[in-house]
Amino acid sequence: MQLIIYILVYPIIWLISILPFRMLYLLSDGISFLFYHIIGYRKELVLNNLRVALPQKTSKELKKIRRKFYRHFVDIFMEMIKSFTISKKSLNKHYTYTNIELFDELYKNGKSTILIGSHYGNWEWIISMNSFVNYKGYAVYAKISNKYFNNKILKSREKFGVNFIQTYKIIPEIKNNYKNNIQSMYGFLSDQSPMLQKTHYWSDFFGVRVPIHTGAEMLAKKYDLNVVFLETRKVKRGHYETTFKLITETPQEYKDFELTELFLRNTESLIKEAPEFYFWTHNRFKHKDKYDVYLKMRNN
Repeated sequence: MQLIIYILVYPIIWLISILPFRMLYLLSDGISFLFYHIIGYRKELVLNNLRVALPQKTSKELKKIRRKFYRHFVDIFMEMIKSFTISKKSLNKHYTYTNIELFDELYKNGKSTILIGSHYGNWEWIISMNSFVNYKGYAVYAKISNKYFNNKILKSREKFGVNFIQTYKIIPEIKNNYKNNIQSMYGFLSDQSPMLQKTHYWSDFFGVRVPIHTGAEMLAKKYDLNVVFLETRKVKRGHYETTFKLITETPQEYKDFELTELFLRNTESLIKEAPEFYFWTHNRFKHKDKYDVYLKMRNN
C-alpha cells in the first residue's frame, strides 16, 4: 500500500516542484484560501495561540496576523516541495546568509558546533549552508511512516551535503565524532513541547509556564560545543535571510538551564518582530495548566 500511495502521489509532488516560483505561489494562494476560508484548518488553535502569546494585541490585529500566517504556512509547504528539484544556484539566490563567515572563525577553535533554532521563517532551506562551511553537517529529523517518501525526502535534502539523522541516533553520533575529533555541526529545532514524562525543565515562554526541551544545552555542555542561535527572516515572498548569533564558545561555564533560557528569549524576540512567520498550528501552550500535574507525577 505504501508503494501504491507513493506511485500515485509523488508524480503530482514532482510536477508542483518544477513549477516556476510565480506559479508555485499562485497555487499557494489558492490552497491558502481553501485552508483558511473553506476548511478552516486549526483556525481557532492558531488564534488561541496568538491570544496567549500576544495579549497586548487587539482581536482585529490578531486576526490580521492569523490571515498572514496562513499565507506563509502554505508557502512553507510549497517551498518544501520545491526542495525536491531546486538547484543549488536557485536555492542560494532565495536563501542567503549575512555572516556565514562566523563558522570559519569557530572552526579554528577545533570544536564542533550546535546550531539551535525554531520553526520560524523557513527552516527547511537551511540545508544549503553546508556548501559554505567546513563542518560535517547533521540535522535531526523525524522519520515518516511511508518508507518510500521518507527515502525520497532524505535524498532530496541530503543532495546539498547535510546528513539527516533520527533523534535516537544523534547522541551516539555526537559521541563518536567527539571521540574521533571530527568537527561537526548539529542542527536542532528546539521549540516543540516535550512529553510531560520526559520533561526536566519548565520556564516562561511568552509569559506562560510550559515544559521546555533541554537536550541541546545538555549536549553542548557534555561535548563542549559552540552554541549558535539561528535567526531567519523573511525578506520577501520566497526570499529569506539568515543571521547566526553566537551564544557561547564555552557552554560549560553556564549554570544549568541558562543556555536554554537564552534560546527562549532569542526565540521570543524573533517572533515578536513578525509573528506571522512562526509555526502557530503547533499547540505550543498545550501544557500551560499542567505544572501541578507534572509535579505530582514526578513525586510519585
